[in-house]
Amino acid sequence: MKKQDQKTSVSALMGTAVRDEDGGVFGHVREFVVAPEIDTSHVYGLVIGLVKGKRGTRPSLVLISDLKLNASDELYLRRGASPVLLRSDESHLMLERDLLDQQIIDVHGRKVVRVNDVELLWEASEAEDSGLALRIAEVEVGLRGAIRRLLKGLHTSTADRIASHFSASIIPWDFVDLIDRDPARRVKLKVEQDRLAQMHPSDIADILEELAPAERQALFISLNEEIAAEALEEVKPKMQQALIESLDSGQIADIVEEMDPGAAADLLSELPDERSEAILGEMEPEERQEVEELLEFSGDSAAGRMTTDYIALPATAILAEAIDALRQFEGDIDIVTDIYLLDEDGRIVSLIPLVQLLLAAPDTALSSLPHGHVVTCDIDANGRRVAELFDKYNLRALPVLDREKRLVGVVHAEQVIALLRANH
Repeated sequence: MKKQDQKTSVSALMGTAVRDEDGGVFGHVREFVVAPEIDTSHVYGLVIGLVKGKRGTRPSLVLISDLKLNASDELYLRRGASPVLLRSDESHLMLERDLLDQQIIDVHGRKVVRVNDVELLWEASEAEDSGLALRIAEVEVGLRGAIRRLLKGLHTSTADRIASHFSASIIPWDFVDLIDRDPARRVKLKVEQDRLAQMHPSDIADILEELAPAERQALFISLNEEIAAEALEEVKPKMQQALIESLDSGQIADIVEEMDPGAAADLLSELPDERSEAILGEMEPEERQEVEELLEFSGDSAAGRMTTDYIALPATAILAEAIDALRQFEGDIDIVTDIYLLDEDGRIVSLIPLVQLLLAAPDTALSSLPHGHVVTCDIDANGRRVAELFDKYNLRALPVLDREKRLVGVVHAEQVIALLRANH
């Protein structure tokens, strides 16, 4: 006769009596063991605290397959079951010790949450005498789980009845994985690179700032260089330094090379000179030169806020050349709003909004397309002047000119917003 799957939880089973085949109390549930190398989605066994006289008093490990449930939902040892002494094994995950009260990342909610309980499911068996299976179904992160744990000394039905008045907030166990680098055996939500790539860097930055130091570092070093660079640009300088503190110069250089040059210069300017020089020494020559040039300028000046990632073409260029330049652009394409046409001396002749490229033929001269209004600032303009120009002309980008009026960089709206936030 096939039994119905039955829901339970860590808090409900903790302390539950396990009886021997004669009905006597063999011991009580103390912990739930998961063996990731065998099965990450099922509880491998229960740690049972034995009652006196039952083969000693040391905790024993009872496999789930060696248990059965009677009609009253009481746990019994199957005939012939042989519990073993619990040995220290770092490959085992303990649900109560390693998961409850730990922080994990809710990818879908883009936030850090705390585990209050773990939902379990006694899986159906095909016959009365077959072994049980206990599947890990969900992680409870809401108030319902906290209330249920608070009331775990009460009868299970009473605790469940009270907890049912509170809404559930759950995350499927499929999204949970171990942080293998963390010796404390903490867990996190499985954040694959494709999931992270779909998240906004600001959301990743928020998650990093909410995590405890051990989890924060474990998550950061698991990111690929491009995503790490984007997230690093979004966190505060103090947090930036904490995230890269344990990395060697080569690792940091790989990340810095993926950053916007202006943001990279801001990061390195906050580090001790010796550390900054070591990182620059590990960078590729082209990227190093860009950052070194920006490091010479004051952080409050237009030059200190600009990026050297922009698209500029000769005034004689045609639309096909603009399309090639966009395809080959290695910076953040999302912030490019215009193409700058320059004369032979590097001075701006005109500005072509990207939207104007959509309807033109490939051989159309860019200079024949409708131009945008050119507003510029000097390289020494302070942050206040830059903000005033953005506000007055409703700009999305502001070209920065050197003393010979040549284009040397662009300040984007996001840099101005960051400047204003830093000053308030």
